[in-house]
Amino acid sequence: MTTDSSRTSRSAAESISTFKGQERALRADRLGTGGLLLSVLAATAPLMVVAGVMPTTFAVMGIVGQPLLFVVLGAVLVLFGLGYAEMSRHVHNAGAFYAYISRGLGGTAGAGAALVALVAYNALQVGIYGIFGFEVSGLFAAHAGLEVAWWIPALAAVAAVGALGWLKIDVNARVLGVLLVVEVLLVVVFDLAAVADPGKEGLSLHAFNPDTLTGAGVGTALCFCIAAFLGFEQAPVYAEETSRPHVLVPRVMFLAVTGVAVFFALSSWALTVATGPSAIVGAAREQSAGLLFSLTEDRLGPAFTDVLHVLFVTGMFAAMLSFHNVVARYAFAMGREGLLPAAFGRTTGASGAPGTGSLLQTAVAAVLVLAFALTDDGPAGDPTAPVLHLFTWFGNIGALGVIVLMAIASLSVVVFFVRRGAAGAQAWRLVTSSLAGAALVVIACYTVRDFDVLVGAGPGSSLSWILPGVIGLALVVGLVQGAVLRARAPETHARIGLGNEAFRLEKEAERTP
Repeated sequence: MTTDSSRTSRSAAESISTFKGQERALRADRLGTGGLLLSVLAATAPLMVVAGVMPTTFAVMGIVGQPLLFVVLGAVLVLFGLGYAEMSRHVHNAGAFYAYISRGLGGTAGAGAALVALVAYNALQVGIYGIFGFEVSGLFAAHAGLEVAWWIPALAAVAAVGALGWLKIDVNARVLGVLLVVEVLLVVVFDLAAVADPGKEGLSLHAFNPDTLTGAGVGTALCFCIAAFLGFEQAPVYAEETSRPHVLVPRVMFLAVTGVAVFFALSSWALTVATGPSAIVGAAREQSAGLLFSLTEDRLGPAFTDVLHVLFVTGMFAAMLSFHNVVARYAFAMGREGLLPAAFGRTTGASGAPGTGSLLQTAVAAVLVLAFALTDDGPAGDPTAPVLHLFTWFGNIGALGVIVLMAIASLSVVVFFVRRGAAGAQAWRLVTSSLAGAALVVIACYTVRDFDVLVGAGPGSSLSWILPGVIGLALVVGLVQGAVLRARAPETHARIGLGNEAFRLEKEAERTP
C-alpha cells in the first residue's frame, strides 16, 4: 500500500517529467576547475576589451579614471557573487539565471528571466560577428591585398562556431584555453612595456584618483565597463557538467571576477601610463580602436602588433564560442522544462551536447548577419555601418539584459533564503546581495537613460527606446508565457527552474513500491 508521501512524490515526479531517459541530462564530470574557468573567461575577450571597450570609454565619456571604475565594478560583482554562488550550492541547472530566479520568485518570474537570458546572450554572441568580420576583412586587405566583404568571414565564423558547439565541451575548453592564455600573455607584455617605457608623465597613478570620476559621463562609463565582466556569471550554466558543482562553481566565479577586475584595472592603467593621464582621452578620440595597436607598434614593433591583430581575431572567436555554448544550454534547460519545444531538451548522441539549442543559435546568428549585410548600408553607403551597428546595437542590448538579470537574481537570493527560514544563517549574504542589487539597478537605469550614447545614436533617435525595448519586450512576453502556463498547464509551470532535480524526484517515485 502506498503512503501519502510516496503518492506525493510520484505525483511530483509525473508533473515534472514528460520525457524519459538520460538524454534530458547534460553529461556530468566533463569539466574541472581549469576547463570551467577557461570556458567562462573566454567570454570576456580580454583583447577585445583592451583594444575596443577601453579606448571607446576614454574617448566617448572622457573619464580618465577608468582603472578605478574596474575596481569599483569588481567590488560590486564580488558582492553579487557571494549570494549568487551560494545559490549554486542549492540549485544545479543549465538555465542558471532563470533557475535561480524561479526558485526565489516563482515560475512565472523564472519564465520571464529565461526569455531575457535567451535574447541577451544571443545578442551578445551575434554582435561580436560584426567586429569579427570587419577585423578579418581588414587583415585580408592589409596582408593579402584581397578585398573581402565583412559578412563572408562573419558567416564562416558562424559555421565554425556552430560545428564546435555540436562537439563535446572538452574540445571547446581546449580551444578556448589555448586562445585565451596566449591573448592574456600578449596584453601582459604590453602592460610591462608601458610601465618600462611610460609617457612623459611617468608612472602616474592619477587614473586611480577618485577625483577622476566626476562628471556626467560616469554613469554611462559604468555601462561600458560592466560589459567587460560578462562571462563570470556563466559558471553555474555548466554546473550539471561538473563533478562537484557546489565547490567548483563558486570557486570559478570568484577567480573569474577578481582576476578580470585586476587584469582590466591594470591594463587600462597601462594605457594611461603609455600616453600620459592628461593625454589619454585625446589619444583615444584620435585613434579609437587603433590606440592599443599604435602603442604596441611604438614599443614592441610591427611584428608584435601583427600578432596582436591575429589574437584580436582569435579572442573574438573564443568569445563567440563561449556565448554560443551558453545559449545552447539555456535552450536545453528551457526545452527540458517546457518553456521551449521538447526537442530542445534533448542532448546530441555521443557528444552529450545540447545540439538542438546549438542549431538554434547558429540559425539566429546566420539570419541576423545576412540581414545586416543585405539591408544596412549606412549613410552614403558607408561599408562600416552594418559592422558598427551589428556590434554596438546587439552588444548593448545583451549587456542590458544581463544587468537586469543580475539585479533580479540579487532579489531572488534574498527571497529564496528568507522563505527557507535561513535568513539568520545567511544574513551577511542577504546584505551583500541587497547592496549589489541596488547598485545593479542604478547601472541599469543609467544604461537605459543613456542608450543613445551607447549605440552612437542622436538624442532624439527612436533607437534609444527601440533597442532597450527588446529586453523589456522579452521580459513581458516571458512573464505572459509563465502566467499562461500557470493557468493552463500547472504541471509544466511547477517544473520551471527544477532542472536536474526532476530526475531525482522521478527516481524516488520509481523506487517507491
